[in-house]
Amino acid sequence: MKLSVVLATYNEEKNIKDCLNSVKDLADEIVVVDGSSSDQTRNIAKELGAKVFKVKNQLMFHINKQKALDLAKGEWILQLDADERITPELKEEIQSTINNQQSTIDAFFIPRKNYFLTKFLTKGGQYPDYVIRLVKKEKAYFPCKSVHEQIEVKGNVGHLKNPLIHWAYRSLASYIKRANHYTDLTAKELLEKKVGFSLFTQLKYLIWLPAVTFFKIFIRHKGFIDGFAGFVFALFSGLHYPIAYIKYWELKRAKK
Repeated sequence: MKLSVVLATYNEEKNIKDCLNSVKDLADEIVVVDGSSSDQTRNIAKELGAKVFKVKNQLMFHINKQKALDLAKGEWILQLDADERITPELKEEIQSTINNQQSTIDAFFIPRKNYFLTKFLTKGGQYPDYVIRLVKKEKAYFPCKSVHEQIEVKGNVGHLKNPLIHWAYRSLASYIKRANHYTDLTAKELLEKKVGFSLFTQLKYLIWLPAVTFFKIFIRHKGFIDGFAGFVFALFSGLHYPIAYIKYWELKRAKK
């Protein structure tokens, strides 16, 4: 078996069909690890020929992504999210890459185009947004420690040229829903690290980090070129830190 495509899902009935259809002529097997979705995600995936495994939904969703990697039987593994799509050009490049028996590369970064509100972002660090997605079996794993982590690779990493399409946030509501989940995870990380509540720490998370993040995305990485969408993305990226810190404060108070 040459290539396994793997996904970890939770309530993705609106996305899963288009995602799996984009890889149906590429994958030798499709593995879906589903976190007990309450919608039709599992049924749709089964109808499209995927091997579906129902598991517990995890706050740290990388745990289920790792389970999907472990279940794959292919020599190569392509890890996707349900809101991502493979283009014909990327499909051809992946086929050529995995058929190259001379390659000493164990994993590949793939550039990613991210949709936000009204457009695919071109700046602000959002393109090319390189992510490790194509890996050799047993050469890569998720540390499962941080929401922002990449797959870690035991070996050499190369780069593909054609982009992965990421229909990330088609509305502000979808962005806020996911941001709420991400800030929950960061608050839990702060709790585990026992971050303090000194004046310095409060200034760091409530003012310094959001300001620096906004500046990096909107000014340094030229997010302003994407207009209002670029401004909103930079603004909410910065707000991640004070929201997570306040949630952490709530967790500490609840424990007391």
